[in-house]
Amino acid sequence: MIAIAVMVAGALGAVTRFVVDGAVTWKWPTITPWGTFAVNVTGSALLGVLAGLVIFRGAPHELQAIVGTGFCGGYTTFSTASFEVVRLTQNSQRIVAAGYAAGTLIAAAVACAAGMTLAWAV
Repeated sequence: MIAIAVMVAGALGAVTRFVVDGAVTWKWPTITPWGTFAVNVTGSALLGVLAGLVIFRGAPHELQAIVGTGFCGGYTTFSTASFEVVRLTQNSQRIVAAGYAAGTLIAAAVACAAGMTLAWAV
């Protein structure tokens, strides 16, 4: 039953990614892929909250499997971020590519830590 819940959550995560990425890209159309950035940072924050709930608050591990592996796995897209770094580099946007790559990694790690801290503090 958990496997089915993980699959459904993954599908919902993928649809949510499509909607969020599209909305951000439509609102701020630039060469920098802010939609993918927003998805990865918010997904990392959600994963941090979830991990914090399991570690500090004793939330069920099934929740971690369903929301973490399922939803967040379908929602976040670091492979797309990597592709976009390559695309920016190929389009002679090396500084933007480097900033985007570093910014994504740093912001995602900070968002995850903030999410864990939030779960711990509440």
